Amino acid sequence: QVQLVESGGGSVEAGGSLRLSCTVSGYTVSNYYCMGWFRQAPGKEREGVAAIYPLNGRTDIVDSVKGRFTISQDSAKSALYLEMNNLKPEDSAMYYCAARLLYYTWQACVNTLRGPTTQGGFGYWGQGTQVTVSS
Repeated sequence: QVQLVESGGGSVEAGGSLRLSCTVSGYTVSNYYCMGWFRQAPGKEREGVAAIYPLNGRTDIVDSVKGRFTISQDSAKSALYLEMNNLKPEDSAMYYCAARLLYYTWQACVNTLRGPTTQGGFGYWGQGTQVTVSS
């Protein structure tokens, strides 16, 4: 049975760092064709943050966090990570990890970050971990 559980969220001052983890059960991250991190702030739509294509390790980061966030995977630990540095108040949101077991091309995986209409391809979602950044 597939289950994704996020952890690592919390409160931090602007400029600080957090490392989010997504532990995957049922399958290792290597079994997924696409995994990603998304976030949703109150009153806003869920937006893509970063995606990884476990088949070859390619990643994509949205412009708003590029240079500050890094997505990575650890197949041995069956985990997905989001390293968040130089956090800003606008980064405050509930962060979710998502995964797709069915085949996806790299381009399709990247497209999941572009808007809510492209997020339906993920079959599994975690329950989220809250990140709050104070100014």
